[in-house]
Amino acid sequence: MLLVLLVGIWLGGHPGWIPGPVRNAFVEDSGGQLVNEAVSIVSRDYYRTVNRTKLVNTGMAAMVASLNDPYSHYYDPSAYRSFLNQSNPHLSGVGIDVQAGTIGPRGLAVIDVFPRSPAAGAGLVHGDRIVKVGSQTLAGRSSEFASGLIKGRAGTRVVLTVVRGAHTKVVSIVRANIVVPVAAGAIVSYHGIKIGSLRLTTFSEGSGAQLRTDVEKVLHAGARALILDLRENGGGLVNEAVNVASIFVPDGTIVSTAGRSQPRQVYLARGGAISTSIPMVVLVNRDTASAAEIVTGALQDRGRATVVGTRTYGKGVFQEIEPISNGGALDITVGEYFTPSGHNLGGGGVRQGAGIKPNVYTAANPTAKADPALTTAERVVAARVR
Repeated sequence: MLLVLLVGIWLGGHPGWIPGPVRNAFVEDSGGQLVNEAVSIVSRDYYRTVNRTKLVNTGMAAMVASLNDPYSHYYDPSAYRSFLNQSNPHLSGVGIDVQAGTIGPRGLAVIDVFPRSPAAGAGLVHGDRIVKVGSQTLAGRSSEFASGLIKGRAGTRVVLTVVRGAHTKVVSIVRANIVVPVAAGAIVSYHGIKIGSLRLTTFSEGSGAQLRTDVEKVLHAGARALILDLRENGGGLVNEAVNVASIFVPDGTIVSTAGRSQPRQVYLARGGAISTSIPMVVLVNRDTASAAEIVTGALQDRGRATVVGTRTYGKGVFQEIEPISNGGALDITVGEYFTPSGHNLGGGGVRQGAGIKPNVYTAANPTAKADPALTTAERVVAARVR
């Protein structure tokens, strides 16, 4: 504990390493002489050899943890490299998206299968349950643990035991290099009405432009209404949220933000929106969060779309990742955001809030062969077609 404290003091002598919200708590000696003196004494005189790097990383993590903010993290250099790899859309695996959390006795739920992926070629579909990877049973394990078993080097083989309804099958799949689709669009028909079904998985750099391309494609193909599926979308960049909302909202406020180190900022629609006469539904669930809630809130507040699904996550704050000189990074909360009506979706500060209440409630059923929430969205938006 003493060593962690001393590392915290050492960090005070290096304010460039410390985020603004906590910098003043550490920087008491502007010259840093006391800090350097303390670290030198520990390094020279402590009865065991001191791993300075480990102490620094432990101290940084403890400092950020003291904020009591579940959304703020310190990434040591190794963890930050892993984070960057996870953010890379080019991955090796089978091409599925799975339900997050602890895996129940019925197995790991498949919520999406990427088109033209090895999983699609093996016949996996939404609603399948993976109960084993090789000989490893998944019940009671985390989805992250299961994903680690399923992923692997391209060209290697993984064996999955899959349950669909009352049937169990074993499939052998060769992993491949996969580009995770950020946006996708397709035409579906509901009682003869063509609907553009759009899915956005994250708000990464360029995702707004990708979605705009898909919107234009489905409209060109004759779509008379649109569904924007933001289920399981955990958010991303605020600027991309504004870009996405601007596809559908022609003008006015999309979101406003405020933080201690920056003045209140209002983000306006950026132009180039499609016709507002095209009916629209946004499909959400409890895992729709952050930037995805910004878009949902903007479309709901501005009367542009009907929201279908369950309440969203309720995250009213946003973070910035700031790389630091040791190769790590600080991912810290820097402000709050507000919908056009001035509503903050969080619970006050960094607490989880009530989220966005849908206009039409419908619960998801990951075990169903069909997608009842999507069917409801199709029915709702088709009824608005004139």
